[in-house]
Amino acid sequence: MQSPLFNHAEQQSQERYVIQNPQLLRVSLTGQDDILARKGAMVAYQGLVDFDGEYKTPSQRRAQARTGEGLDLMRCSGQGTVYFANLAQHIHVVEVEQEGLTVDSAYVLALDSTLHTEVIAVDSQYGISGSGKYQLNISGRGKVALMTSGQPLMMQVTPEKYVSVDADAIVAWSTGLRVQMQAQTTNSSIRRRRGDTGEGWELSFLGQGFALVQPSEVMPPQNAAIGQGIAAQFGAGQHGSHAQNQNNAWN
Repeated sequence: MQSPLFNHAEQQSQERYVIQNPQLLRVSLTGQDDILARKGAMVAYQGLVDFDGEYKTPSQRRAQARTGEGLDLMRCSGQGTVYFANLAQHIHVVEVEQEGLTVDSAYVLALDSTLHTEVIAVDSQYGISGSGKYQLNISGRGKVALMTSGQPLMMQVTPEKYVSVDADAIVAWSTGLRVQMQAQTTNSSIRRRRGDTGEGWELSFLGQGFALVQPSEVMPPQNAAIGQGIAAQFGAGQHGSHAQNQNNAWN
């Protein structure tokens, strides 16, 4: 049998994480360190690999129920090769080191089991009830695979050059960055400041690090409950409808 399809054979590599193609991740298991992956993300595997639901502590369950932020994971262990994907989204492998990574959990495909995850609050500097939001902080040393809708843009942030991003398009950023959130939250203020642009919440990043942006202003089409992302929590995009302008800062 002959076909151009046979040009898409598996990649041969000694690396633990390999981008098989832009929408497919290949991970090698050696029997030592396990992989944690989004539930249901396995599309194929070879070898002796076990899949089991990852246990959540009571505090993790309470945090996810309260904030809508958190990871529903399965643990992959054993020896072999596992392929992961999620609705043909683009996949990117990031090495997490000292600086840490802050990300919306909806964009995480897989990560090393040695990494630590924690739900953190991004609160309003004015202490306005309900005006903050929650993100996932990933720390330690290891790799994490992120997903984006389309090929992303990596923007460098320096003390001399801060970066502003549409809140619906941001995927992840360096944990050490300071974040200021601004929005026009009433129709009248939007008309005064932005006109009929359809723009709403934006995040300004200051410090030294990076901000990862996807070429889409919608959350990825996966089984994420409405209200888990920045856009949904703040009513961002064209449907923002809170009563006043707010500047939210994370220090």
